[in-house]
Amino acid sequence: MQPNDNAPTEAVPSETEVSIEPSNGTEEVGFCHPPTATRFKKGVSGNPKGRPRGSLNVATVFTKALREKVVINEHGKRKTVTKLEAALKQLVNKAASGDRHSCQQLLDLARDAEARQDAASPRDSVLNEADQEVLEGILKRFEASHDNATETPNDPQSD
Repeated sequence: MQPNDNAPTEAVPSETEVSIEPSNGTEEVGFCHPPTATRFKKGVSGNPKGRPRGSLNVATVFTKALREKVVINEHGKRKTVTKLEAALKQLVNKAASGDRHSCQQLLDLARDAEARQDAASPRDSVLNEADQEVLEGILKRFEASHDNATETPNDPQSD
């Protein structure tokens, strides 16, 4: 049996024409107004079980992996080093052999390491004359207020 081309087709309503009838007749349902049965309940977490205990983030796993020990052969001798040290030795050897990509990576790592080391170590800052005068003024006021506090006892019986 072949479908009749002349038979009337049923009109299927589009998504915009479909309306969900509210259960109590007063509830507004539509864009930004979901049915109350499907809304988030007050006081109930959207993630009730939460993150499992002991699950590690990427940075922790990465750090652990780089700190693992491996055995390498260096100058005919077996040596135990971390994976980070082994990777850096390989990078340095490739850069020394003339690999441009490795050389660029090594330079970037060296710059980052120096920048971090400089930021971590406190530098001896030399104060200019204006800063020195301000600090001396603050120190004098502090000493004066401290001297005044020790000279005037708050003993009402001594009068």
